[in-house]
Amino acid sequence: MSIASANTNMRGPAGFRNLLEGLAREVLREQPTDVVAFAAQYFQKLLEQREAGGVDPVAWGAMLED
Repeated sequence: MSIASANTNMRGPAGFRNLLEGLAREVLREQPTDVVAFAAQYFQKLLEQREAGGVDPVAWGAMLED
């Protein structure tokens, strides 16, 4: 069975790819049994780091993608 697809070029927001790659790397490293809970904790930690004045991983990832 084939699925017809349009030739659309979708682009995610700046830094999104880098953010997801970081999550994927940590999931592969930790091998959590509950990936959704792990992802929630991972993103919560990133948010806390950003709010504490640390590096914003999305802004940093956007610079890498350019």
